[in-house]
Amino acid sequence: MIQWLLHIVIDAGILLLAAKMMSKVELKGFKSALIVALIIGVLSFLLSWLLTAVLNIATLGIFYFLGLGFIIRVIVNAIIIELADRLSKDFKTVGFLPSLWLAILLAVVGGIVDAILF
Repeated sequence: MIQWLLHIVIDAGILLLAAKMMSKVELKGFKSALIVALIIGVLSFLLSWLLTAVLNIATLGIFYFLGLGFIIRVIVNAIIIELADRLSKDFKTVGFLPSLWLAILLAVVGGIVDAILF
């Protein structure tokens, strides 16, 4: 539970920093960033398995069998970020590419945090 909460706070900080650096990402403030990070976390928990399965079937499992499953996971996270964009009025991404960059950034920083702390 503490690990999950720590990831929410770190993800909120990353989202806020990315919004300041990327012109196509808008975020109102840290409170909004926390809410968006929470939405992304909940949607990931509820939907990532389904979206991953659909994309693996759609690609005939090519990425999975080649050991490139992380590409599917990043695309799934970008889709979830797009859903969070639709659910929050204080968060906006213009197009799919900024969501893809956010997904990559969240995955890389999340991996580093896990390697250091857990």
